[in-house]
Amino acid sequence: MSHLLSFRKALLVSLFFPLISFAQNLQLAVKDTKSNPVVGATVSLNNQSLGMTDANGKFTKSVQLEPKNILRVSTVGFKAFSRTISQDDLGGTLDVVLEDDDTILSEVVVTAGRKLESISTVPSSITVLSRREIEAQSNISTDISSILGFTVPGLGVATNKATNSGQTLRGRSVLVLIDGIPQSTPLMNGARDIRTINPSAIERVEVIKGATSIYGNGSGGGIINYITKKNTENIPLIGETSVGVSVNPLHGEGTLGYRVSQYLGGKSHKWSYNFAGSMEYYGLQRDGEGLPLGQIDGLSNSYQYNGFVKLSYEIDTKSSLTGFYNFFNSTQHTKYISKIGVYGETPTIGIKGVDPGKPAGTPHNHNAMITYTRHSLFGGTQLDASVYLNSFSSMNRYIAAGTAWYGPGQTQINSDKKGLRVNLNTPFKVAGISSEVTYGLDFLNDVTNQDLVDGRVYIPNMDMVNLAPYAQLKMDLWDNLILKGGLRYENATVTIKDFNTIATGPGNEGSIFVNGGKIPYNATMFNAGLRYAKYDVFNPFVSFSQGFAINELGRIVRRARANTLESLETDPIITNNYEVGFSSKIKNLNVSAAYYISTSDLGANLVDVGGYLIPQREPERVWGYEVAADLRLTDQIKIGATYAYVEGKAIFDDGTEVYLAGSRIAPPKATGYIYFYPLSKLNVRLFWVNSGSRERFEKQPNGKYKNGEGAIKSYSLFNLSVAYNFNPKFSLNMGVENLFNKVYFNPVSQYMALDANYVRGNGTQLNVNAKYRF
Repeated sequence: MSHLLSFRKALLVSLFFPLISFAQNLQLAVKDTKSNPVVGATVSLNNQSLGMTDANGKFTKSVQLEPKNILRVSTVGFKAFSRTISQDDLGGTLDVVLEDDDTILSEVVVTAGRKLESISTVPSSITVLSRREIEAQSNISTDISSILGFTVPGLGVATNKATNSGQTLRGRSVLVLIDGIPQSTPLMNGARDIRTINPSAIERVEVIKGATSIYGNGSGGGIINYITKKNTENIPLIGETSVGVSVNPLHGEGTLGYRVSQYLGGKSHKWSYNFAGSMEYYGLQRDGEGLPLGQIDGLSNSYQYNGFVKLSYEIDTKSSLTGFYNFFNSTQHTKYISKIGVYGETPTIGIKGVDPGKPAGTPHNHNAMITYTRHSLFGGTQLDASVYLNSFSSMNRYIAAGTAWYGPGQTQINSDKKGLRVNLNTPFKVAGISSEVTYGLDFLNDVTNQDLVDGRVYIPNMDMVNLAPYAQLKMDLWDNLILKGGLRYENATVTIKDFNTIATGPGNEGSIFVNGGKIPYNATMFNAGLRYAKYDVFNPFVSFSQGFAINELGRIVRRARANTLESLETDPIITNNYEVGFSSKIKNLNVSAAYYISTSDLGANLVDVGGYLIPQREPERVWGYEVAADLRLTDQIKIGATYAYVEGKAIFDDGTEVYLAGSRIAPPKATGYIYFYPLSKLNVRLFWVNSGSRERFEKQPNGKYKNGEGAIKSYSLFNLSVAYNFNPKFSLNMGVENLFNKVYFNPVSQYMALDANYVRGNGTQLNVNAKYRF
């Protein structure tokens, strides 16, 4: 019997020995060049994903080798590791060292999920502007709202003004951030949040399109996050000095402007430091006929200052501390005042004169933040904890005779925010599926008001306290089918003390007393999405996401007609965003497209009621699509184009639907560009934008349009950027805005349908600057 058992064992061993010999463990130890473990790196064998490295940078899995075997290890921020392996590499531990690679950052985003991740794995529409693209556009104009309007599909074109009125994203409000610090004032939108930083301090811009609540209040249309500069060189000191001038070459009188900026950065021992400062003066802006532009919220004779500092200290190999501060100021010191034109007939132009009010614009915008980062906290968890503050002031223009208050006046919106943000990311596996969860807690205190410079209160303090826990799950289900989903619970309370509405006549006429109180807001936001990222040739996604906004509360409060807050319609706007899209890469051709529908049971469309803009609270439906493509024809020539279309309607109780006004829905926008590199030291970039037409509304019986409903006619503009690098240190750059001196009215001048705002766009503007790097 014993002989029989021995025979059976020998038979089993002989049968399964081939499998045992070929199915052995692949063991990896993945580190960076500083010998730190790399967590969450993707391991592939012969183009098949095997999984991800653990909290210690280790990976083990049983594999069967083929005659030829290619091992690949890759993750965000590092060059991909690739080599051929054989049977001899199995059984023991194979050391893999990943080298840093900053060149791939254009394919990486941090805003979408509060962590570094590849765009190709995120089920959302994303636009990223690299430092190189920002510099090319800055040669033409340093107005960041103009740069974004030219380059971001779905975002309205710029207005040549200090405000970004009408620059909605996909027809809804956008939340603007600087390194994650909110700049927008959704409690009372002053439309100055896009112009809150100079491009010279920006490393990259990440635009997440579609409703998302991951950063809180106000992102019904998406997020614009300015990522500030950081030092990547391991040397004590680097720097860049830039000086430039601008002028209208065809009608030059009074148009001369200038700018200077300085950047210093470096690293010494455990310290990394960045300093930047810029000062800019905008000369008089003239249209294509040489007429001075009307001065309503204009940029003519404006001064802009920006100061920036970022310090980082490496506590040890796993933890660091970073401090950041940015100051921005942009105000108009007018030498001209407006001569009011006639809407649809003659433009409002500038004539020499002095505005009696204080300089309009952004008197100050302070941002400060301290962040503590810890890697491998537990189970490979990364911790990012930040405290921040933002103090923002927006000064509106002086009005000689107000309609909302008695007599002349000038209002100022003030917003002070303090916040705490705790964010953790933990990788794990469930049933062999590589997964990770991002979770944390946001605390925000936002105090916003609007008053007149003479001391009268227009909107009392709206003191919001918002506490929001959240969690986001990401799973690589199988073979690069990525599931992402999560939720966020918004718990906010706005406290308003007793106040009197502003008087509309002498002797306090029209003012009423309103009892203060607390307005509670509670809502749970969901999101879910799938992306199939296996093939570059077709990378599709589908997603659902929700956004939360206490939007334009100030407009509602200041128009109170009852003596209690409970009588006001102050419910939050919950936006539902449904989207399907794809990206595709075929050799030198890149194509992406997305279609979306955005709905909300309540709206905030501003409609003209008796001369006042009042939020319309009816349900809304916004829809549209975006297409982008670029093609490298040769090593010297690259071309590209985009097209974005958006439409929206408010839906009333009786079933009737009304188009949303121009302040919300931008006309169709098409862009195109040609990059030409005729010499290794010379690059030429030609840009084109077409703002389409939109005619949705009928005139009133008096023959005029309501505010926001004016007909919009299309126009096209060309911009040129040229850069010549004499050597690695010195370059000369030239930009031409409105190359062919087009005479046009931008959309906001047309849809507002007001005589005072019927202002033409800027004519040809020449910008020349020199840069020295050391």
